[in-house]
Amino acid sequence: MPTPIQYRGLESELEFQTSKSSGPGGQHVNKVESRVTLRFNVLQSILLNEEEKARLQKRLSLTKDGELIINSQESRSQLKNKKIVISKFYETLREGLAKKKIRKATRPSKGAVKRRLEAKKQHSQKKENRGKVDF
Repeated sequence: MPTPIQYRGLESELEFQTSKSSGPGGQHVNKVESRVTLRFNVLQSILLNEEEKARLQKRLSLTKDGELIINSQESRSQLKNKKIVISKFYETLREGLAKKKIRKATRPSKGAVKRRLEAKKQHSQKKENRGKVDF
């Protein structure tokens, strides 16, 4: 799994915007821009190869221009929100670039098949015994 250290160069391609956060908070929230929005253009990135770009474009919800947008307004501090949004970004990249495990087709063992058929027979016998009895 890629770690944030492998993608340190990506931080030069990140664009941050601040805005006023919504929700409760009184006068403080009305005058301080604490919400942080991170924008990363996947399609124009020079650090990602074409395969990675295609995988991210397929798996993530990007804008029409190929931008990944992540917001954070969890904290009242702009700096904390910036750290949160960066960690969310790396987590999103990690999940988007992870390769899916290929499923190997397996067969049930002979013992498992035998146990399943025996259970079916017992169940069938139990239901058959519930019928009307003819004296």
